[in-house]
Amino acid sequence: MLVHFARLALVVSLFGLPLVSACGDGGGGGDADPFDTLQDCFDDHHITEGFSVEKAITICCLDHPIGGHEAGMVCGPTADTCTTYVDAQIDPADATTDEIDAACADYVVQSGM
Repeated sequence: MLVHFARLALVVSLFGLPLVSACGDGGGGGDADPFDTLQDCFDDHHITEGFSVEKAITICCLDHPIGGHEAGMVCGPTADTCTTYVDAQIDPADATTDEIDAACADYVVQSGM
């Protein structure tokens, strides 16, 4: 029984770890590709990668240089500056006001501002 468990653990580590590593850390700074616009970043994380609206916005605000601004700076220092920026940059059909507000509140908490 112990031998079977050890084999299973080996298989999981060989196949599971690369998959987890390839997916990134969901907003913890593992992937800092620059984007021209917040919409481009949002589309990549929400549509392509399947993150929720809130998580995609938070990831973009924290981890990516956007439009020449360094990562973590584009959405500003407060939830209000974030909300104003994101609301102007994301297609209204892609995110509700409540989703943007929640994402910006999360951004401020995670950024430590």
